[in-house]
Amino acid sequence: MTRAVGRRRRAAGWSLAARYLLLLAVLALTVGPFLWQLSTSLKGPGEDIYRFPPSLLPHRPTLANYAEVARVIPVWDFALNSLKVAAANVLTNCAGAALAGYALARLRFRGRRVAVVVFVMAMLVPVESIMIAQFMTMRQLQLHNTLLGVVLPGCIGAMNVLLMRNAFAALPYEVEEAAFVDGASAWQRFVRIALPSVKGTLAVVAVFAFMGAWDDFLWPLIVLSDQSKFTLTVGLNYLHGTFADNQRLVAAGSVIAVLPLIVLFAGLQRYFFRGVGEGAVKG
Repeated sequence: MTRAVGRRRRAAGWSLAARYLLLLAVLALTVGPFLWQLSTSLKGPGEDIYRFPPSLLPHRPTLANYAEVARVIPVWDFALNSLKVAAANVLTNCAGAALAGYALARLRFRGRRVAVVVFVMAMLVPVESIMIAQFMTMRQLQLHNTLLGVVLPGCIGAMNVLLMRNAFAALPYEVEEAAFVDGASAWQRFVRIALPSVKGTLAVVAVFAFMGAWDDFLWPLIVLSDQSKFTLTVGLNYLHGTFADNQRLVAAGSVIAVLPLIVLFAGLQRYFFRGVGEGAVKG
């Protein structure tokens, strides 16, 4: 009996060790490139960034590369443009996805199932296949080369609508029925009962919308031609062209671009993980 218990304990120990090794490997693959970029951005011109074996810790850390990025390109103007686009994308996605998700989950109307299928099919369409049509639409609306033209195609995402629909569908109907008996309208039930119950999913939508708008490169590159309106991802492309030999500046620009995403996720991570659970309760 004791031998069997010992074998089970050893097997459990090996299984736990294998899990930790797998987690460490995943951590190295996901966080490792960012740490390398951060290390490269802090290295001075006297340090060899191509040495082998590589050195992760800079010998003499410096912020001169960040100042040089700001001198070479108007990085803060680009960041402000990206912030405007991302903030507008978050507001429109949170408001539009919440309204559409509530209608699909809680309201009874003809064609509701068809609408859900349409949103699912919209997720299957590659964005690259409709970019020409989107650009022609923006030209006809005279919104090309404007930040509004950057925001408009992604103002409501199909994935965000389905996330909100699943979150609203998981709410018990008894609470809303009690409000209906008390005379509450659909708008009052949405604002006072349903919406406060899915704050976590709203945080998920906000994070996804911000990341999608902040990281987007291809669409702003197509629709914008005036350098003063470039977003950060498009503006940082100048570091890869004119200054392709100075990887320290490229690394510094990459860190500047990813820093707001880290701050946003750190501030909303509690609501983010709660929201993932809300959207996964009921499909």
